[in-house]
Amino acid sequence: MDLRQTKIETKRLLLVPVSTKYAEQIFLEYREPVTNYMNYGAPENLEILESRIKEREVDMEQGTNLFMATLLKESGELLGCFALEDLNKKNPELGGWLKKAAHGHRYGQEAAAALKQWADKNLEYDYIIWPCATLNTPSRKLAESLSGKVHKEYEKKTASGKVSPYVEYRISKIEECI
Repeated sequence: MDLRQTKIETKRLLLVPVSTKYAEQIFLEYREPVTNYMNYGAPENLEILESRIKEREVDMEQGTNLFMATLLKESGELLGCFALEDLNKKNPELGGWLKKAAHGHRYGQEAAAALKQWADKNLEYDYIIWPCATLNTPSRKLAESLSGKVHKEYEKKTASGKVSPYVEYRISKIEECI
């Protein structure tokens, strides 16, 4: 299924497919400390970021990943990006980031919950994986707000080159009552 036209609206947010339209804003905001625990570090230049975004657009066209720019609905301001990856597998992975100025407003919780609801309606899956650094308390709270339960603990080398302890949450699908 082609996901390039997918839009998700919440009370305060609009999640739209990431595109090069947002590249400059992402390039300015996706930096330390935001990238501290992320799989990908900050791109060295705008061209590298645009190349990554174009790869994500192909993934969305093929229906394997849903990469969403997270916007403040009222103003259109880019707050960050959230993604559901590995949609062709039994256990997709959910994750995201918000720019530093957007921290502390529960935008991440709202965006992740919206993607989880989308997944519940549109995907067949056993559970969603939410990996995060053990020390990343806001990310852990977000997973727990979605009823995520720690399934395993491990160490991981992040994009910054640091080895950090990680936990993997499993977030179960909510079945609708008939």
